[in-house]
Amino acid sequence: MYEPIRTPASRGSVPTTTADTPADFPHRSREEELDIQLAGHLAALLAVTDELRATAPSADLDTAAARLAQQVARLRGGRTPVRAPLAAAPPDKPRPTAAHERAHALAGRALLVAASRADTSAAILAAQRMDAHAAALVGTGELSATG
Repeated sequence: MYEPIRTPASRGSVPTTTADTPADFPHRSREEELDIQLAGHLAALLAVTDELRATAPSADLDTAAARLAQQVARLRGGRTPVRAPLAAAPPDKPRPTAAHERAHALAGRALLVAASRADTSAAILAAQRMDAHAAALVGTGELSATG
């Protein structure tokens, strides 16, 4: 039969966690955790968008990148996201199908988190990016079943 361990450490006046560390360390709220997740997904989407901009520049991708950067900065308390400078893509680079698939998946994840935290502006942006990347994949005839 199970009997709890009774040592002076477990009966101390300071409440402890299972890792034997004080339970009074700062915790983040659910909203803060969702903000962090959403900012991470949008920052990853921004990185893929920048990658696509380097391979196939377009005004749509430029606008999307600016809007994504704005949302990430808002979620991170005004801190702008780190972005790689645009470099010309090598001529032997294959079509950006894999990047569109990654971007579509990231936008889907961002949409789920944005909907969970009731962030309408981020949800709309994520949905628009999902549509744009799905259209790009349909245009190439290579939309995967997982995308």
